[in-house]
Formats: sequence, structure tokens, C-alpha cells
Amino acid sequence: MGLLLLNSSCHSKQTEETDTANVRLFMVENAGATSVQEFPGRVKAAEEVNMAFKISGTLMNVYVEEGSRVSKGQLVAEIDPRDYQVQLDAIKAEYMNVKSEAERVIALYADSVSTADAYDKARFGLQQIAAKYENAQNQLADTKIYAPFNGYVQKRLFDPPTVVAAGMPIVTIVSGGKQEIEINIPASTYIHRNKMESFYASFDFMPNQKVPLRLISIAPKANANQLYTVRLSIPQDMSPQPSPGMNTMVDMVISDTASGKTEIPSSALFKKDGKSCVWVYNKKDGVIRLRAVSVKQLHTNGKAIIAQGLSDGELVVTAGVHKLTDSQKVKPMADESETNVGGLL
Repeated sequence: MGLLLLNSSCHSKQTEETDTANVRLFMVENAGATSVQEFPGRVKAAEEVNMAFKISGTLMNVYVEEGSRVSKGQLVAEIDPRDYQVQLDAIKAEYMNVKSEAERVIALYADSVSTADAYDKARFGLQQIAAKYENAQNQLADTKIYAPFNGYVQKRLFDPPTVVAAGMPIVTIVSGGKQEIEINIPASTYIHRNKMESFYASFDFMPNQKVPLRLISIAPKANANQLYTVRLSIPQDMSPQPSPGMNTMVDMVISDTASGKTEIPSSALFKKDGKSCVWVYNKKDGVIRLRAVSVKQLHTNGKAIIAQGLSDGELVVTAGVHKLTDSQKVKPMADESETNVGGLL
């Protein structure tokens, strides 16, 4: 009889130990007064211009190559100036003739010899030819284009002796050293534009680092995709500097005055009957209870923002959630020591 009672007691103890699962717990935390949203972005040059002539003509020289560095004021390209030089010489001769004639009439009018009508014709005629003369000078000067800032040649679109029209891009120049990041946000984020606190970018070539950004502008009008463009500047002392065209992820921190939001590891979530659920641990009886929650947002850092269903200080299971059952008795696992990671010692 004693042996039977002993065997029954041991079997009961083994069954209880089998039913009791070891679980890792997490104490529910308040999500704080801010929320973080992530958006893909692209690095762009702070300045990018398509260089073109104001006048038409035959392209004579392009003095830069793709990828070459240019300085502000450097000659980039020029068109054949012969026709514009001939036009300037002709108008200059006409201007000198009209000018001398007008000066004589004006002098005679001052001596009360000439009539007021002759005086007005001489004065307005001189103004008209002076404007034509200035326009001819400008057109001759416009046969050359110069770099508007320090930067690099991104594209060279034409080679001599192509005949180009006014306004037709010849080369594309981007600024060097100063870069920006451009992201597009939906209307649901745009309406909180006054609550945007800070921005951080992450790059593949700088793992585990967040680069602080400064807000430049937010477009007041949506684009064709119903998104609003946000421009952000990269610190000039960042090294190495990203190049235009690089992809990045931008974290946008938005102040959130709404209450009741909590934060838990996303590994604590699982689906049950189409609802998001967690296991909540009861310290008093050592069992877990199923509870449906409302998930507001999932972050790539492994955290989840819970809008409803949890309170600060409650304990939830964060590992092996799919193997547990409601009202199951569990045993919390001890936290890992910082000096004994993995419990190897």
C-alpha cells in the first residue's frame, strides 16, 4: 500500500510539473507622450538645376564632363556667338547715330530753338534704341552659361555641334556637400504636422546608428499619389556623407497627448478567432488568462503600441505564446543576469 501511495504521489507531481510551463514575462509599460512613425526616404541634393541657354543656337563647346566638379561662376557651355555679335554691332551703330541726333535736338530745345514735339521724339527714340542695344548685349552674353554654385555634373545631355532651342537643358548640376532627405507622408500624418518633434534617419552603411535631421519644409499640397512631401536636412558634419539617390528609413517622432496607450514586445501578440490577443499572468494564482487587445501600431524595433486592453504594470507572456492554453498554470523564468547572458555560468 505504501508503495502504491508513493507511486501515485510521484506520478501526480510529474503531471503537475509537465502542465506547468516556464514562461518569460514582460511588465506592461506606458507608451509615453510620443509615438514614432517610419517612412522610406531618398537622399537628394540640396540644389539641383538643369542648365540651359536663354537663346537658341548651335552648341559650340561643353566644358564639363559627367561626374566632374564645378565651381560657382565656372564656364559650363557656350553656343556660337557670331550671329549675336553681328546683331549687336548693327544695333550699336544705330544707337550711336540716334544718340548723337537726339543730343543735338535736346540741346536746341534747351536754347528754345527746337519744338516740344521734336524734343519728345528725340528723347523717346533714344530710350527705344537704348533698350534694343541693351537687349543685344544681353543676348550675346547669354551665349555662355556658368555654374550657379559649387557642385558636380550629374548629366551631360548634348554634345557639339547640336542646334539647341532656348530653355533646352544642356547639363544637370547638383550641389556638393549639402544633402537632403525627402519622404512622403499620408494625410493621416500630415494633420499632425504641428506635433512633429524630431526626425532620425538610418542608413545601411551606418548600422545601429540614428542620424538626427532638421525639418526644412512640408508641402502644403498633396501630390498625384495623395501624399505630402517632407524635406529634411542632413547634418553637414556627418561623415561619411550619403550620396544622392541613396535609400534610407526615417523615424518621425510625434507628440501624442492621447492616454491609455501601452507598449509591449510584439512577440507577445498572437491571433485568436481573428482578434489580437495576449496572455496576462496572474500573480495570485500563477495562471495565465487570454485577453483580446487593440493594436495601434507595430514598430520594426520589435515593439507594439496597444491602444486598449492592457494597463500599466500588468505582466504578459512574451515567448512561446502559441503553445499555451487559457487558465494554464505557468512558472515565470528568472531574468538573465547582465554578467551571465544565456545562463551559461
